[in-house]
Amino acid sequence: MRMIMYTGKGGVGKTSIASATGVRCAELGYRTLVMSLDPAHSLADSFDLDRRLLDNAKGKPVQVTENLNIQEVDVQEEMEENWGEVHAYISALLNVSGLEEVLAEEVAILPGMEEVTCLLHINRYAKADAFDVILLDCAPTGESLRFISMPTALEWYMKKLFKIERTMFKVMRPVMKNITSIPLPNDDYFEAIASLYERLAGVDDLLTDPKVTSVRLVTNPEKMVIKETQRAFMYFCLYGLCIDAVIVNRLFPEGESLGYFAKWRETQQRYLTEIKEFFSPVRIWQLRMSSDEIVGIDDLRSLADELYGDEDPTKCFRTESPHKFSKKDGKYQVRVKLPFLSKEDVDLSKSGDELIIRIGGFKKHVVLPRSMAARDPTGAKLEGDTLVITFGGEKDGKEKG
Repeated sequence: MRMIMYTGKGGVGKTSIASATGVRCAELGYRTLVMSLDPAHSLADSFDLDRRLLDNAKGKPVQVTENLNIQEVDVQEEMEENWGEVHAYISALLNVSGLEEVLAEEVAILPGMEEVTCLLHINRYAKADAFDVILLDCAPTGESLRFISMPTALEWYMKKLFKIERTMFKVMRPVMKNITSIPLPNDDYFEAIASLYERLAGVDDLLTDPKVTSVRLVTNPEKMVIKETQRAFMYFCLYGLCIDAVIVNRLFPEGESLGYFAKWRETQQRYLTEIKEFFSPVRIWQLRMSSDEIVGIDDLRSLADELYGDEDPTKCFRTESPHKFSKKDGKYQVRVKLPFLSKEDVDLSKSGDELIIRIGGFKKHVVLPRSMAARDPTGAKLEGDTLVITFGGEKDGKEKG
């Protein structure tokens, strides 16, 4: 199975690109699913389908064409199947706190429930070999990061706290029911969480296997959007996911008189140069601004033609992360893959949370995690085609290596 995540800042065109990729994959003969992870679903609109078709599906896959299905996960429909006891307890707790019963049931969908629901679907499809390709139309960056972090967070909870909490509430329940009206979770609540955890087994391996899962960042040539794309790039590297492409969407076409928008094109070209510096050696794809909205199969097919040409979009364009962050012997390190560079003086500098690397005429920007952003680089060395940069304390000076 092949899984590709399309993510980025809200409004950059993720849904259209994921949908267009789905059309291309299906026409290549792959059993394809495009799944929306965004609570504000828009797949039906992208394919120009009657909204009632997906509403009636109640969050299950809907066939659009031969080999192509789309799915807009409905967390409300998933509550009973996957979160029954958990949702019931949280609703009861909120109701006791003063919320109306219907409102309590509505707001009892806690952060993380939607992400886990999507992961359950993905894991089930993988184990059943239901699809050859799953394309994830992700929510904006922050929610996407929560989605990929959920398996690790749940594993930590199950190993460190779950048994303690279950035992503690088992002892407290008979005593507390005579003291307070606040409901305590019963054992069915804990059994439901244990069952969810079991059904998620193996999904983390799917997400972090670069031969299965790739992340493709969708961005626009605008300053604020690029900054968020850089941060997303760093965080996905931290979580061990492989980014195999960056898609720059909505570029004004060259060779045409744009009149009022001519200055915009100049600005976009400047940012396009920066994007290549920021994300090299990851592949950069470019998409022109469409002359009209992209809606329906024919428009999506045309978009896929422009984006991929004759290439198979399921191909892994990269299988290793260009950045790795670690801590060794009490010191922070960032390892940056820089193929084809000769051993020359490395000049390191920082601007805010960005590390700027200069080697000869080569320049690269790396956005740093907070733990490193407060520190200065103290040295660098080349190990084969990898540059290893060490960070010291906040007062340590910069060196050249």
